[in-house]
Amino acid sequence: MEVINTIGRRKTSIARIHMQSGKGEIKVNKRDFDNYFTTEVLRTVVKQPLALVEEDGNFDIHVNVFGGGFKGQAEAVRLAIARALCEVNAEHRPPLKKEGFLTRDSRMVERKKYGRRKARRRFQFSKR
Repeated sequence: MEVINTIGRRKTSIARIHMQSGKGEIKVNKRDFDNYFTTEVLRTVVKQPLALVEEDGNFDIHVNVFGGGFKGQAEAVRLAIARALCEVNAEHRPPLKKEGFLTRDSRMVERKKYGRRKARRRFQFSKR
């Protein structure tokens, strides 16, 4: 199997992955997967597509991810892995689509407006 390259985005995070058949080794930014995503919740989020199609441990994945925080990065990696699994086998697409792993979550932080404290929060009104 050749190397499959895909991209995933979430908030301001961008993840590029290189996936090939192997023993299930995952490297994130040249670091071990368990060292990079320290909480069990984030590790579960990243591995959700692999577990769903029962391909966990069949692919070596090398991830380059930058921008945003750990949650956004984990969800960007999840999208990239789901897209790569669809390229490996077209039969993986319906279950991944049903779980929503192929949908790019486009929600971003709303920008701060001038004359406001935050994006929508106004300064406290004083009558007198």
